[in-house]
Amino acid sequence: MQIYLDYSATTPVRPEVVALMQTVMAEEWGNPSSLHQWGERSATQLEVARSRAAALVNAEPDEIVFTSGGTEADNLAVLGMSQRYATPQHLIISSVEHSAISEPVRWLEQQGWQVTRLSVNAQGRIDPMDLRAALRPNTVFVSVIYGQSEVGTIQPIEALGEIVRAHGAIFHTDAVQVVGRLPIDVQRLPVDLLSMSSHKLYGPQGAGALYVRSGLELVPLITGGGQEFRLRSGTQAVPSIAGFGLAAELAAQDLTTENARLLRLRERLFEQLNEVDALVPTGDRLHRLPHHVSFYWRCADGDQLSGKTIVRQMNLAGIGISSGSACNSGKLVPSTVLKAMGYSDRAAKSGIRLSLGRETTEADIDWTALVLKQILERLAPKLALCH
Repeated sequence: MQIYLDYSATTPVRPEVVALMQTVMAEEWGNPSSLHQWGERSATQLEVARSRAAALVNAEPDEIVFTSGGTEADNLAVLGMSQRYATPQHLIISSVEHSAISEPVRWLEQQGWQVTRLSVNAQGRIDPMDLRAALRPNTVFVSVIYGQSEVGTIQPIEALGEIVRAHGAIFHTDAVQVVGRLPIDVQRLPVDLLSMSSHKLYGPQGAGALYVRSGLELVPLITGGGQEFRLRSGTQAVPSIAGFGLAAELAAQDLTTENARLLRLRERLFEQLNEVDALVPTGDRLHRLPHHVSFYWRCADGDQLSGKTIVRQMNLAGIGISSGSACNSGKLVPSTVLKAMGYSDRAAKSGIRLSLGRETTEADIDWTALVLKQILERLAPKLALCH
């Protein structure tokens, strides 16, 4: 029995999307910048996809800039904003950002930018009052992740955005884990920039987008022919972008019913694993991504019971999950997210994540819970010591 529960990492491409991409590659392969009929057919696919992606977040089509994925969208938001200023200013991010935000911000800090990293509580949430207190006269940019991929916590983006807007700064959110899973309306949400990724919503890898509120100017990271409203030069990957657009449209159609179904499955898994005292949920149970379940192992002892060990054992049983910690050059590194939430180094090495998707069934949940409990009992037979 094979069960995939790593949908936060990537999702399988929907058959309808594969079919469209095959058609585009075979029949509409022209350069969308060309003026002849071959280019026009390709350009039409591009603009249809732009409208579809825009509709998913209630944006205007010309507010959608296609990128190679969420990482490039995040980088364009951070670095494209910073290059507007002749001298370094002050910016704010959270302490639980994806590395696609934290790394370019680290580089800006080396260039002289002042950076504030907002702390989070034990559930991974930011207190809006902390953001208000962190603002300075020269604060020009704030970026806060919408839904945290490792622990599932959803930030109070609307409240944070209102504070930033009142201050007159630019507000960006990395919504890669949220777009297609929860309703987003950028006409209502006080965000200026929002990142999304195709392969998190059953589209192909290698495509993404940055929503750029109309009137906001960014400096491009890639220059050349001036494609994508002069913000991202280079001939667009039309098959991938077309697939992204269709995946976005299908996600919008399924959003309400799939959200409710995933919530039920998520709670079913939490409930079945609740009896394992040593398995402690991480993240915010109330403000949480609908498909996301995460824990740390209370009895973790060095690498023996690390999250990576559990992932490998589950894989041997035919179940794909992920670890909350990173492995660099063979050395297990404590999760920076769990560390920011106040966990010890040992606990921060033992995090695991199970993320659900379109193909997940109740039978999958029940079998996964049973197998995981058996694996944990085998890895740490003296469970009484963990109570």
